[in-house]
Amino acid sequence: MPTSVICVARIGAAHGVRGAVKLWTFTEDPLAVKDYGPLATRDGARRFEVAHVREAKDHLVATFKGVASREDAERLNGIELYVAREKLPETDDDEYYHADLIGLAAVNTADEPLGRVAAIHNFGAGDIIEIAPPHGPTLLLPFTNAVVPTVDLKGGRVVIELPQEVEGDEKP
Repeated sequence: MPTSVICVARIGAAHGVRGAVKLWTFTEDPLAVKDYGPLATRDGARRFEVAHVREAKDHLVATFKGVASREDAERLNGIELYVAREKLPETDDDEYYHADLIGLAAVNTADEPLGRVAAIHNFGAGDIIEIAPPHGPTLLLPFTNAVVPTVDLKGGRVVIELPQEVEGDEKP
């Protein structure tokens, strides 16, 4: 397995009695998981080939070759599935794979270090960038062009325009 892999899905609970599982995808097009070829665990030790997939309410229902019973499907619950980075399509300008951002240096507009990108979250109201400073609590900031005006993948950094005020930080 190549060292650069991207998590594209996570297997959920068994669905029915014939080996199907709920599948939570992390791709723009949920059904694209069937187009990447075999999916694997992060370490590449286990491989899964999608036999059939269909859309459900807020997830997919998938079957994998070699998984034919509910018991087999139950043992897969929680497994994250990865593909080689090069199998994924190129991104448009101002679009990034989370895995490409995590670990980048974060600096302010004066080029002073703030920390590193720890994660990108989305709790339903837009993307949030999490910056881990060398000491102290992490910063959670909106991942917008106003707050993150520059993403320099080749240079290995993001520029953060820290907001002047944060809602909820009123002083008495």
